[in-house]
Amino acid sequence: MTSVAGFADHFSGVAPGYAVFRPRYPDALFAALAQAAPTRDGVWDSGCGSGQASVALAAYFDRVHATDASAQQISQAETHERVAYQVAPAELSGLADSSVALVTVAQALHWFDVDAFHAEAQRVLAPAGVIAEWCYTLLDVPMAPAVANVVNAMDARLTSWWPPQRRHVDARYDDLAFPFARVAIGEFAMEAMWTVAQLVGYVATWSAVTRFRAANGVDPMVEFERELAATWSSAERQLIRWPLVLRVGRVA
Repeated sequence: MTSVAGFADHFSGVAPGYAVFRPRYPDALFAALAQAAPTRDGVWDSGCGSGQASVALAAYFDRVHATDASAQQISQAETHERVAYQVAPAELSGLADSSVALVTVAQALHWFDVDAFHAEAQRVLAPAGVIAEWCYTLLDVPMAPAVANVVNAMDARLTSWWPPQRRHVDARYDDLAFPFARVAIGEFAMEAMWTVAQLVGYVATWSAVTRFRAANGVDPMVEFERELAATWSSAERQLIRWPLVLRVGRVA
C-alpha cells in the first residue's frame, strides 16, 4: 500500500505507537450514534488512523468502510470481519450515493479539506443519515493535577512545532463549517487507568514531538519523562480523562 499522493503525513513514523498508546473512545458514544442513525446498515469512518473508532463501530453496525490517507496507519489497523480498510483521501470515499447511515471522523477533521469532505459526506449519506465529528484537546488527571500540568507545559513548549491545522482543535472546531442540522446525543469523555510509561508513550505520538526531534536533533521526551516521574506520586496508575468535543448532525 502507498499513502495518498500529496498527503501531509505526520504520523507514519509513529504509527505503531499510535495504535498502542492512543486512548480508546467510550462505548457509550458509539451506542448513542447507533441510536441516532436511521439504520445500522453501514458506516464510513473517515480518517480512521489505526482503526480505534472503526472496530468500535463494528459492534453496532453491519459494515464499516474505514479510510485513511496514510498507508502506514492502515497497516497498523486492528482487523475485524465487518471492517474494510482502504487507503483513500477524506474527500473521495469510493462509496456509492446514499449508501451509509453514519459518517464518523475521530480526531481527524482538522487535516481535511473540510468543505470537500462535507460534500462527499452529504453524497454518501442515506436520507436522515447522521454525521459525527469529534476531537479532544488536553487531558485531565483528577487525582493528580500536577501530572496534567506537566503535560500542558510540554504542549506549550512545543507550540511552534505543531502543524498549523492543530489550531482547529484548539478552537474546538468552532472555526470549521458544519452544514448539517445539529443533533444532541450527550457529552462523552475518554478515560484510561494508565501507568507513567503509558502516558509517556502517548505523548511520544504527538506530531509536534516528532517534528521537534527531527529539526533539533534533541529528544524533548527526556526532560518530559523526568518531570512526569517527579509528579506522578506513589500510585502505579492514574485516571486520565480526555473530554470529547463532539458535533453531530443530520442530512435533510
